[in-house]
Amino acid sequence: MDTTIKLYRYNYRTLKTYLFAAFFIVGNIIFPQLAHSIPNGGLIFLPIYFFTLIGAYKYGLTVGLLTAVFSPLLNSWIFGMPPVGMLPIIITKSVLLAIGAAYVASKSQKVSFLGLLLVILFYQLTGLLFEWLYTSSLILAYQDLRMGFPGLLLQWLGGFALLKFIQKL
Repeated sequence: MDTTIKLYRYNYRTLKTYLFAAFFIVGNIIFPQLAHSIPNGGLIFLPIYFFTLIGAYKYGLTVGLLTAVFSPLLNSWIFGMPPVGMLPIIITKSVLLAIGAAYVASKSQKVSFLGLLLVILFYQLTGLLFEWLYTSSLILAYQDLRMGFPGLLLQWLGGFALLKFIQKL
């Protein structure tokens, strides 16, 4: 099921870039706080990535990268989650997600289940390799796939639904 979507590509000199990035950063602050109210909710739902996916797909790489970098930094600074030691891994995965989402959106010019699945597989598998190299632990690196499967489904299905909902905006 594919849906054509109106896509935007803002650069760093455009005020809209920062307004949209701020909106998605706020989403990436609120959603993790809700998820962390459930035991292991952050590990299960992977909430820090959701609005990065939406922002990068709909509004381009610049919005995606700003969201990817500043969401984890602000969450860590304000709430202590993610822990500072995890920031390199989470920011790397977020940046990979932003790159993948912006690339697939620009090439396909539509929202599709397969396209979003490819984005999620790209950032998760590439991020897994980075985390494995960074931590020297395949078990830790595999955690997002093992425990975070509900979150990955939420990104895939919820991301599709939200992008479809905002397709004309």
